[in-house]
Amino acid sequence: MIRELTKSDFESFWPTFSAIIQAQETYAFEPNMTLDQAYDLWCETPLKAYVFVENDIILGTYYIKPNAMGPSKHICNCGYMVSAEARGKGIARLMCEHSQRTALELGFDAMQFNSVVSTNEVAVKLWEKLGFNIIGTIPKAYQHAQLGLVDSYVMHKWLRT
Repeated sequence: MIRELTKSDFESFWPTFSAIIQAQETYAFEPNMTLDQAYDLWCETPLKAYVFVENDIILGTYYIKPNAMGPSKHICNCGYMVSAEARGKGIARLMCEHSQRTALELGFDAMQFNSVVSTNEVAVKLWEKLGFNIIGTIPKAYQHAQLGLVDSYVMHKWLRT
């Protein structure tokens, strides 16, 4: 089930969130970010944030926000996280499909991911299966903890038919 996130939901998911950013493999967030900083970034700044819950356990979360302002406010941006034990079960796919429907309901025409780490091959393949295209490569944009400097992709999908 996907529903809007509460503060207590985020607090429950915090160990996973913290582990993901500390790994420095997929998110360009400060690895030593506090829970309050993370909550503000993931839940307060965006328009909305959601959780994927199964058997009262939060297995994933995503946010949705405008990618830019003014003449570019018709494009949204989302970020997704799934707990390690829930990966490979289709949760990211379900959240991305939900986010696209939500984007249309909120009046967005397109969705853009600004920095998909190129070595995150599972995510890149999933986003491509869901209709996103790589529209740009940012050379050596991400300092991967294990691999050093790697490229990041800008991925985009037009949502209106």
